[in-house]
Amino acid sequence: MKILIFKKIKIYTRRFPSNDNDNDEDDKDEEKKQRDIKKLFKLARPCFGDFKTYLKSVLNTIKIKELQNHLIFGMASYADTGKYIGIIWAILAVINPMHEKLKLSAEPSFDGSVLDGYGTNEVEIYPLRLIVPTIRLISKKDVRIFIRGVWDER
Repeated sequence: MKILIFKKIKIYTRRFPSNDNDNDEDDKDEEKKQRDIKKLFKLARPCFGDFKTYLKSVLNTIKIKELQNHLIFGMASYADTGKYIGIIWAILAVINPMHEKLKLSAEPSFDGSVLDGYGTNEVEIYPLRLIVPTIRLISKKDVRIFIRGVWDER
């Protein structure tokens, strides 16, 4: 994965799979904290229309140039592999026609438990186009109340 500015200045590069060992300490800290989902949902309910408008503007800032991914999937049981690869193929049959540059595929592997993938993804994001919609979103009183509620739950 490469993140570039003006298609030339490299900001971030990462190769998957990486050799970094992640610590489980972060997961343990998250398990200790419990959030009141009902309270957050009650705060978010008046903001759904504003969030929907904001998400549309976010999607307008993203331009997909190429999105090709291939998944190799297998489980210990042949029947389970067939069942789940059928579900994956059904999902891909719905997703692939959504955009002309989207090419997602999957293949079954009957050689035991396997989850492998490779692909090429090229997406352009124009973050400066988000300044005005972000200011409009934050200027709404309900959204600010929701942000404070989420911040207090942390």
